Amino acid sequence: MSRIFTRRRFLIGTTITASALGLSGCDALVESDRTRSVLKIAEGFTMKTQRLLLGDDALAREFGEADISPVFRSNGTSMPDNARYIDWMSRQFSTWRLDVGGLVEKPARLSLAELKALPARTQITRHDCVEGWSAIGKWTGVPLGSLLQTVGLKPEARYIIFHCADEYEKTLDGSGWYYESIDLVDAFHPQTILAYAMNGRDLEVAHGAPLRLRVERQLGYKQAKYLTRIEAVADLGAIYRGGGGFWEDRGYEWYAGI
Repeated sequence: MSRIFTRRRFLIGTTITASALGLSGCDALVESDRTRSVLKIAEGFTMKTQRLLLGDDALAREFGEADISPVFRSNGTSMPDNARYIDWMSRQFSTWRLDVGGLVEKPARLSLAELKALPARTQITRHDCVEGWSAIGKWTGVPLGSLLQTVGLKPEARYIIFHCADEYEKTLDGSGWYYESIDLVDAFHPQTILAYAMNGRDLEVAHGAPLRLRVERQLGYKQAKYLTRIEAVADLGAIYRGGGGFWEDRGYEWYAGI
């Protein structure tokens, strides 16, 4: 049996799925408290079952150069509309910095050049979007786990928050800064990287320049773009609306494993 057991296949056999409730990648969600509670239980069951079956270190499938998609759509926003990001872009991101803080022993502030000087990983993987499309791309970046080892997590740290320069859909509800989070299992997974290159070139703006998250065992909305800050925390409840991500705050599942 293949080790690549996808969450999508697993959910086919369940009675409660996001698709069955009409969730979409672009629509605002309206749910009752009961629905949210049931979804939360199903989400936790799915995560525990997948990790039990596969183990924490199971790899997402990797492909060859010939498999790279000729067209790779951008997910989410394709151009952040704020002065800070536009200024960074105008300077080829020479003044951009990634702040690493929260529950860490040695907070860091890294330039793009400093990140590129660190040991890197390259992987060719498939991006699966919640909207129903997929594409294969080649990503190069810094393994997140090695960076976290360098700064040293404090014992109480349980989650890693990714803050972005993408003020996503400001008109949706007036609180549009994009962010995402993962737990330490995914943070230290060997395929979880902070990618600065795609298909052998620096990231384009539409794909998250100068730095984006690749957490290959989860759906596209978890692949946060335009990273500015990484924060280690003990709990997600105090961050924005407490759901653990921009779309999760609006009803999506926090664990989007595939």
